[in-house]
Amino acid sequence: MKTIRLHAMAAVMAMTMAITLCPTRGAGLKIGDPAPKLQVSKWVQGEAVKDFERDKAYIVEFWATWCGPCRVSIPHLNETHLKFKDKGLVVIGQDVWENQVEDVEPFVKKMGDKMTYRVALDEVAGGDAQKGKMAETWMVAAGRNGIPTAFVVDKSGKIAWIGHPMELEETLLEKVLAGTFDVVKAAADFEQAEKNQARVNALGRQLNDCLQKKDWTGAETALNEIEKLVPANQQSQVGLTRFQIGLDKKDYPAAYRLAGELSEANKDNPMLQNELARIIIAKDGVEERDLALAEKIATRANEAAKGKDPNIMDTLARVLFMNGKKDAAIQWQEKALALTSDDARFKAALESYRAGKLPKL
Repeated sequence: MKTIRLHAMAAVMAMTMAITLCPTRGAGLKIGDPAPKLQVSKWVQGEAVKDFERDKAYIVEFWATWCGPCRVSIPHLNETHLKFKDKGLVVIGQDVWENQVEDVEPFVKKMGDKMTYRVALDEVAGGDAQKGKMAETWMVAAGRNGIPTAFVVDKSGKIAWIGHPMELEETLLEKVLAGTFDVVKAAADFEQAEKNQARVNALGRQLNDCLQKKDWTGAETALNEIEKLVPANQQSQVGLTRFQIGLDKKDYPAAYRLAGELSEANKDNPMLQNELARIIIAKDGVEERDLALAEKIATRANEAAKGKDPNIMDTLARVLFMNGKKDAAIQWQEKALALTSDDARFKAALESYRAGKLPKL
């Protein structure tokens, strides 16, 4: 996971990306549309799926071995697969935009029981990884330009949901599997979300302009308008941006109070907890770092992740070392490395802790 070094303006850009869970306005493939056919070149793992069967629902998740966020989401997607596979859900990890397709099979093999669902390679046109048939007919058609991206296909063969796999709620899957999901309403909501996103993008530019000028009042006004437009499951990203703006304003008491509130309200969200902790310990220009709060939040992140995310353990180790807890930092870094034995960055961090030095970011 990349270290967070965000100034307020960059934070706004990150927030805008995070809340862009709908396709580009005018995209051809939307919720409620029939799912495009599967056009894979090879099934790396699992039984081949030729067509979408009417008695099953599907998650088609687009990913690549070089994509850090994809690696983070894989264990979560695997848990979904294990929970619902006997209830009629088929999970397909569709590799795309992969220039080194020979890397996929050893990657999947190394993931072992953390990635047990079906995995497929894209049918590449003319040897260009950017022009694979699945990438074109799904990702490009839906206006998606980032991975991981997941599509849920209901039992009628229609697209029921599009978004980041970490944002996919189990209640939606349960309704899809039960045949009670209202795809017509979802399509209407999706269309409204497209309109809202266009407004959010405009407000994001306005917000950035205010931040460049250090017009904090104008920035808060724009952020308040953004907050009204984004769905409930993305409100925390607005709060995250507001937290970083508070740090840039150097209003540390208010900023850390907000961070604590965000953490408390999102105890089951390990990624948000981890991001909060990383911001506290790594954001540029921060003169007062609340390391006690960072440790509390990093610990909460690890608990929410059930001790299965090496990136979160890496954050926790760094926080502990900064708090003078060298031995504990070494222990957690060793655990993180055990889950990702080929990560040179984790190895270097462990060596630094053992030498009594804070690793470079």
